[in-house]
Amino acid sequence: MNDLNRYSRQVLFKPIGEEGQMKLLNSRAVIVGMGALGTIIANHLVRSGVGYVRMIDRDLVELSNLQRQSLYDEDDAAANLPKVIAAEKKLKKINSTVKVEPIIADLNLDNAEELLTGFDVIVDGTDNFSTRYVINDISVKLGIPWVYGGAVSSRGMFAVIKPGETPCYRCLFPEVPTGLGETCDTIGVLSPLTDIIGSFEAVEAIKLLVGAEHNPNLEQLDIWFSSTLQMDISEGRNPECPTCVHRQFEFLDRSSNQQTAYAVLCGRDTVQINPRNVQQFDLPALAKRLAQGGVRKVKVNSFLLRFYPDDQVSMVFFKDGRVLVHGVDDITQARKYYSQYSGS
Repeated sequence: MNDLNRYSRQVLFKPIGEEGQMKLLNSRAVIVGMGALGTIIANHLVRSGVGYVRMIDRDLVELSNLQRQSLYDEDDAAANLPKVIAAEKKLKKINSTVKVEPIIADLNLDNAEELLTGFDVIVDGTDNFSTRYVINDISVKLGIPWVYGGAVSSRGMFAVIKPGETPCYRCLFPEVPTGLGETCDTIGVLSPLTDIIGSFEAVEAIKLLVGAEHNPNLEQLDIWFSSTLQMDISEGRNPECPTCVHRQFEFLDRSSNQQTAYAVLCGRDTVQINPRNVQQFDLPALAKRLAQGGVRKVKVNSFLLRFYPDDQVSMVFFKDGRVLVHGVDDITQARKYYSQYSGS
């Protein structure tokens, strides 16, 4: 039984009130990705009394996470705890009346429908484009609203995607970005930025859960240079969108050219990553960005770029988009490295 006195200051806020609080207590939210954004989102949703919060993440807590991932500490990193397990421990101490469910998994086309079905809202805590397109396909297919958010360097953005009412993510971003995107592992990220974007995402999720009007804009901001941009996307639906108009869920379709093929190379302790949608990497630009980000042993020639993200692993990017991750024989681990350095 929930004691509403716990939420008294929130109930006093008229747009929520007691009726809205009861809606939150009976709501189900799922957060995909428990890094910098996900920890902020989970913290707010659990403190706000969202009755059931599922957290999905594939990764472990590392020391480099602690600069911005607010639910974790040095003990979690030393113990090599999965992020969702460490988060669950903290969140249960914050609000034991909320059901917090940790799922150690890499969200992909094989498990996305099972893991996201039955929730009132999906909240984006991911750090790569491919997962967001999978979320969008599930959102449209099942009619579940989701909140998109991204943060890198000092720049962030967020938007609400509500099937049938707003443009979907693919209306806004029709094509998966080609080449190598900027990521936290290549150009860094400021901790205050992830707090801000994660908090905005949490607010929009709460609005959706209580039935309030959500923000109609794609909001963009840069906290270092104090700039903001609001783009009204309410009329931005693409009349030929493959996803929300033609209901072609290519990111859930294994035969689609939107998929990326992963293969463990026998006897070589290597995973090959081969995007079917062929892209061209600007290798000199990537080499420069990696070096500026502190990545060591960056070597580049006309055909490929090789670098070492850590002492055990090396990565080779070929100009045609193919990638080799040496030092691993697990596809999930290879996907982690790939998304860290490609943004895909």
